[in-house]
Parts: sequence; C-alpha cells; structure tokens
Amino acid sequence: MTFHKSKAIRLDLQTWTEVEDYLKHSKGIILPLGSTEQHGPTGAIGTDALTAEAVAIEVGCRTGVLVAPTQAFGMAEHHLGFPGTMSLKPSTLLALLHDLVLSLAVHGFEKIFVVNGHGGNVATAKAAFMQAYSTAESRRLPIASRFQCKIANWFMASPVFSAARELYGDREGQHATPSEIALTLHLEPSLQIKQRPLPEASPVGPINGSEDFRKRYPDGRMGSDPFLAKSEHGKVLLEKAATALSKDLLDFLQ
Repeated sequence: MTFHKSKAIRLDLQTWTEVEDYLKHSKGIILPLGSTEQHGPTGAIGTDALTAEAVAIEVGCRTGVLVAPTQAFGMAEHHLGFPGTMSLKPSTLLALLHDLVLSLAVHGFEKIFVVNGHGGNVATAKAAFMQAYSTAESRRLPIASRFQCKIANWFMASPVFSAARELYGDREGQHATPSEIALTLHLEPSLQIKQRPLPEASPVGPINGSEDFRKRYPDGRMGSDPFLAKSEHGKVLLEKAATALSKDLLDFLQ
C-alpha cells in the first residue's frame, strides 16, 4: 500500500462533490472501528484503532471503496482499571454508531462495512445497526429497504485466526495478543523498543467489571505472550486480513 493510493479512498480527503460522484457508481463505504485501551505492559493503547484502520485502508485500496475516518473509541469499560484507557459506555457507543451509519444512509450509502478491531464492540455495534434500520424505515429514507451494515472483525478472519494459532499456539491468548501486537510493530516500528519478555500471563477467564478484570489479569494480558510478536508476522497478518475482508466486502456489496 502506498500513501498516494490510500488518499484516493479516504473519505476525509474528499470533497462533497467527489462523494456525490462516487455515489453514482458505488453505494458502499468502510468504517474502521477500534478502541483506546490498555494492551498489557508492552502493547500500545491505540492497538485496536491502529490495526482496524490499517486493515480498512488496505481493503479500500484493493476494492476502491471509500474509507471513513476511524472511530477510535469503543466499549472498553472492563479496561478502565488501567491508566490511559478511554471508554464509551455501551449506550454511548450505540448512539454514536447509530448516528454515524444513519448519516451515511441519508446520503445514499446502502452498504456500510465496519472493520472492527475490538471484540468488546461487537454486541453494541449490532444493536446500533438494528436501531438504525428502524430509524431509516420510520424516516422513510429512499434506501431503507436496501440499507445494510456488517461488522467484520479482522482478527477473527479465518486465515488470520489460523495463522495466529500456527505462529503462537495457546500463547496467542485473548487480549494483548501477539498477533495484534505484531501488526502494530509492522505499522509503527518505534513500538519495538517497548517489547520485552514478560512473566506467564494470567489464564483466560471471565470478563466482568474493571475492578474484577484488574484482579484477574493484573498486567492486562489474558493468556497471551506478546513478546512472540514480530514485525514480519504483522506484515503477513495484514495481507491475510486484507485479502479475506476484501472478499467479504465484495460479496456484501453484491
């Protein structure tokens, strides 16, 4: 991916007239959705937003579909026991996503493909979509019968999931995983200096409130060993994620 190519598909770099012209031949748009939350003692707080944006931009470059600005804040209430985490309540995230996708629907975007980087966003995002469908119908938007939203978790794409298990086995864990850290190392090499061996992580278990999470997972990791992450792994994982999600997007648009 080159910077000049990514500029051509970024919504924030278009004029309204360019978007109007785009809608004459395409009704799809990509919305990257992440989170700003702790990722263990060696992972960047922006991991989920950085990775979602990178995958979304790569998918946009491959498909020619516009990419909206990244929504970098998600539902991370359970991580609030760690400094730096910035969370939206589920109700806030629901209202925000409802308003964003409905804004796009008003202009004629019929298919909104949300590239998600944080598992905690999934339930709220799906609820927001259902509410947006109802609002579109009640407002009698011309595209109401064709308006659809889809959430695609890049880290759960089958080729990505398989590659992570092959690379890291059980040490992939469920939070601050080496696969997501590897992608951030590929995207932002300066993060390499933060990497160091860590003690055995707390085993994967329940996710409840922030105080309980801090007690169960004192350093923020859930069964993961991010020191296994390598920048070259991140490059491979980005390729696999972009390939899989590009296919999903094109199927969705049809």
